[in-house]
Amino acid sequence: MLSHRAQTLPASSTAALDAHIKSLLADGADIINLTGGELDFPTPQQAADGAHQAIDAGHTRYTAVAGLTELREAIAQRLNTHWGCAYDPAQIVTTNGAKQALAQLFTVLCEPGDEVLLQAPHWVSFPHMIRLAGATPVVIPTGDTGFKITPEHVQTHLSPRTKVLLLNNPSNPTGLVYTERELRDLADLAVEKGLTIVSDEIYGDLVHDGATFTAVASLSEKIAAHTVTVAGFSKTYAMTGWRIGYAAAPLPVAKALSAVQGHTSSAPSSISQHAAFAALAENTDTELARRSRELGTRRTALRDGLNSLPPLRLAVEPQGGFFAFVDVSGLYRRPEDDAATIAQELLEQAGVAVMPGRDFAAPHHVRMSYAVSSSDISQALDRISTYLKTTTHRSTP
Repeated sequence: MLSHRAQTLPASSTAALDAHIKSLLADGADIINLTGGELDFPTPQQAADGAHQAIDAGHTRYTAVAGLTELREAIAQRLNTHWGCAYDPAQIVTTNGAKQALAQLFTVLCEPGDEVLLQAPHWVSFPHMIRLAGATPVVIPTGDTGFKITPEHVQTHLSPRTKVLLLNNPSNPTGLVYTERELRDLADLAVEKGLTIVSDEIYGDLVHDGATFTAVASLSEKIAAHTVTVAGFSKTYAMTGWRIGYAAAPLPVAKALSAVQGHTSSAPSSISQHAAFAALAENTDTELARRSRELGTRRTALRDGLNSLPPLRLAVEPQGGFFAFVDVSGLYRRPEDDAATIAQELLEQAGVAVMPGRDFAAPHHVRMSYAVSSSDISQALDRISTYLKTTTHRSTP
């Protein structure tokens, strides 16, 4: 009955584990959940007010497939003022979250058999989205370059079928932020080879400790003509449940994306669109800056705490987003152990939930979220410390 694609498609491991942990918490389990990809901050009041006002005004009908004109204008303006990207509102397509934008883009950009280059570690859904579009993910290991993809990597993995270079900056799961020079070198090569760059920049507003975010489309007009920027409101504005994302693209891509959306989901919720517009129309920068500072404080606490807990090893310095990526191979006791083994032990013995890295293409790492309170971070570190003191481990050969 099922298609081959459906038969071979696993459930999202991140969503499944987060849902499982939340179910345990609802049943009264004493667990500190560091698996999640959503901030614990509330949706900004301006956005909530915008939703209420939209309901009261009866704005509960279909909108244009690409989204409300005023919302697309506001998104284009913010991309210009905050990220230096010169997009026209006609180039913006709002979607049911950035995830939908990405999935639809691979359908728009790829023919069956086309190849999409992406790095490992990578967000869990990237390869599956690519396969669902009939394309082939070409996963490039980046352990030799500190988990950053380089032009040399791209050159090595290019083939006549290569169509798209997929970037994710800041990175989920590593928290790395690419420098402008690194992005320019990658983008110049992509333009030279005629590739389309899909740049997932959902964490672009969340950078720490002097790291600077650079949007790929801001680098030059030529590069922008080869680039699709994907972002949204879930992370910056703590609006995960509102499901509002967007793609900003060259006009032919935007039109094709809107056409695909028109035949699948149609436009996002009108109420959510009005909430997103209110978040952009009102001055939320002061509140967002306060939240960013708080997130930076949490990040420092988790980073410093992990650095004091050998044999855990922070794989890279988290510079953006809200994840720390931790090498746990020093905790292995058996040859068959991997990060999933350690994650299960931490859950059962320490009451700390972390995300194992197998589906990130990093089987010896776990991802820990610092999108939780400072108190939770402190308690989690204490519990992990106790676990380490009471458990005998050996390093892998």
